[in-house]
Amino acid sequence: MKLMPRTFLWRTILMILIPLVIAQIIVANAFFGNHWSRVHATLARTLSGEIATMMNFMDSGDSVATQRLAKDIGINVTINNHLNRPRHNDNNARETGLLADELSKRLKRPAQIYMDRGKRLVYVDVPTKDGQIATFGTSLYRIYSTSAEVFLIWLLGSILIVSVLVAPFIIVHTRSIKRIARAASRFGRGLDAPGFVPTGSKEIREAATSMIVMKERLNRYNRTRTDMLNAVSHDLKAPLTRMRLAVETGSASDADLIRDIDRMTEMVNGYLAFARGEMPEIEQATELPAMLIRTARDAAPDKEIETNFPDTPAQFYARPMALARAFGNIIENAARYATKKIKITEIDSEDHIEVIIEDDGPGIPDDRKKDAMRPFVRLDDARGTDTGGTGLGLSIAQTAFENHGGQMFLENSELGGLKVRIVLPI
Repeated sequence: MKLMPRTFLWRTILMILIPLVIAQIIVANAFFGNHWSRVHATLARTLSGEIATMMNFMDSGDSVATQRLAKDIGINVTINNHLNRPRHNDNNARETGLLADELSKRLKRPAQIYMDRGKRLVYVDVPTKDGQIATFGTSLYRIYSTSAEVFLIWLLGSILIVSVLVAPFIIVHTRSIKRIARAASRFGRGLDAPGFVPTGSKEIREAATSMIVMKERLNRYNRTRTDMLNAVSHDLKAPLTRMRLAVETGSASDADLIRDIDRMTEMVNGYLAFARGEMPEIEQATELPAMLIRTARDAAPDKEIETNFPDTPAQFYARPMALARAFGNIIENAARYATKKIKITEIDSEDHIEVIIEDDGPGIPDDRKKDAMRPFVRLDDARGTDTGGTGLGLSIAQTAFENHGGQMFLENSELGGLKVRIVLPI
């Protein structure tokens, strides 16, 4: 619609003010309108009754009673032979219409009503029996209540007050949304947004925080793709050079070539698995103990597996194949470096599940734990030599857990080796 404002600020203001105005109109019409009509009618009947009474006194010749009554009720009465009045009277005016109707019912003669709106006075001319004109002058407020105008002014004032009070809050929210839009525009162009901090209401802060997390994940995604290209060129260059040299010098043996080919196949398969990411999978009700036991037996058949699971494990919705691959990577990594023992623990709470996988191997120094989470990084100096691998196991597992809304932490184990702590929301 062309009449609808385009900005969030004015749309929100209209969304608040339009229902408020409609509600005020309904209230004014339903309650005050009827009340004002009744008050106006009562005032008209009262004044018309007083004029009719004084006309009866005049007709009976009791001028003293007429003057006394006029003085008591605050009406100025004059008798004139001729008056210079406007051609058109005010009998049908909004203020005097009801009074004209009441006078026509009570008097047996025509009454002419004139108003002086500047002085807020009303005059009623009624012919007497002897051919003169009796003029009754009084305040316009005797027949017309101005409370309607006052009420309308208060209605408009209340709308203005609400607008003044609400506008600053809407402006603050609008600024927060504009800041998010500007930051998103910079993020979309691959730039940073210096000084961007989530502000505003809880929902706006959550949206801004989610956008920052998304930006960090996209940056990590781009970094890992770049690292993958570097790793492919670096890791494949060495075996290819060795194979070429062996073939050219005639020192190549079938066993050596097959070993290099197997190593290259392993690296390529790892790169492809990482590049493909997770395949689409339907979420299912999942319990972890059975999955962890089965995965541990497959990944570490020659290690001692110690488990500590709750009697009634928590059930939550997840992609079981993705989780099984992620836990499999961690347990395979533990089995590669463990001396003889791997410990798996599950701790359940109301809103999350915590899984701890420990080994009794050499562990990872604290200053290298962050590097261990990066793809294509192998910490052979810390975890042993000649272990093989492409440095993707922990990175693939971390991505799988993050896709489930969880987190993975690397810590030191009481067994002496690495402790991998995974937190998954229920």
